[in-house]
Amino acid sequence: MSLELLQAAALNLKKAVPLMLKHKIPTTPVNYALWYTYVGEQNPELNQRLDTVIAQYNTCPPVSSELLYRQYVADPVELDVREMRQNLDAMVTELSQSLKDTNLDANEFQSRIESNFEKLNRIEDEGFSVEQVLDLVRSLVKESDNIRSSTEFFTGQLQKAQTEIDALKKKLEQTEKDVLYDALTGCFNRRAFDSDFAGMLAQAPLGTCVILADIDHFKVFNDTYGHQLGDQVLRAVAKRLQESCRDGAKLYRFGGEEFAIIVPKSQLRIARQLAEAMRRGLEKLSLKDRRKDERINNISASFGVAQWQEKQTGMQLIEAADKLLYDAKRLGRNRVLPISN
Repeated sequence: MSLELLQAAALNLKKAVPLMLKHKIPTTPVNYALWYTYVGEQNPELNQRLDTVIAQYNTCPPVSSELLYRQYVADPVELDVREMRQNLDAMVTELSQSLKDTNLDANEFQSRIESNFEKLNRIEDEGFSVEQVLDLVRSLVKESDNIRSSTEFFTGQLQKAQTEIDALKKKLEQTEKDVLYDALTGCFNRRAFDSDFAGMLAQAPLGTCVILADIDHFKVFNDTYGHQLGDQVLRAVAKRLQESCRDGAKLYRFGGEEFAIIVPKSQLRIARQLAEAMRRGLEKLSLKDRRKDERINNISASFGVAQWQEKQTGMQLIEAADKLLYDAKRLGRNRVLPISN
């Protein structure tokens, strides 16, 4: 690296580190790379996206950092190297065994062919009959066919491995996405919630609110209409909740039929209004059970909303929202607690 590039790199680091400290960004390799690229101002789209995130959260939550890093900084080949290596190792092991089997077969076939050639060399000396000569020729043809089949199998294994490698490359981005997203609903998963929630409380806890939402009588949908329609309900509810998220609010599938929403830089009153808007939106949902040709209109959810308090742990905040959610269920469901003042 030239002196000029070294000086530029050092200057970018001097810019990046104070910004990371200002926004309480953990000093991880991913964050260093992300903010180094940001201060370098080489990617306006990245800078705009990161500015928006900072404005919404007063920091950059871990999941947001990871997704921005993957999209704008990381070499695609770098993504999920461990999983790629594991898959490739498995294929190499399989191919290695196939090669060993092919070599063993080839050695055995070679011994048989050499034996048959020795017999051919004795034809004139021992006066083999025409039938004996034909038997030798048939044996040679058979051994040749066997080794050809073994070689074709190994070639097929190689082609299969190449196809799998190509498929791995194509699916690598989707595989990375699955680490943070729920496969059924498409929203962020519990792992993403845990990461973001811990990051928010460590980096910018002031005003952080949590909304927990649980679909009412979800077991009835599964028991009455089947799991296929139950999955359809989950997807529809997630979509409707996602449509209501704004100003940095992020939706996560918390588990089963329960969802969580993290609302940054907010107040309990504002978060409660958001939950109420979500509740009303779910009341308007209508799905069709194609098997029974029935329209399902009675979809609703109960909500518990809590705001972070000084010296409160993340678990305590979740427990506060969960208690309110339980109370909402106990009082008749399809409601938001606490009640607005």
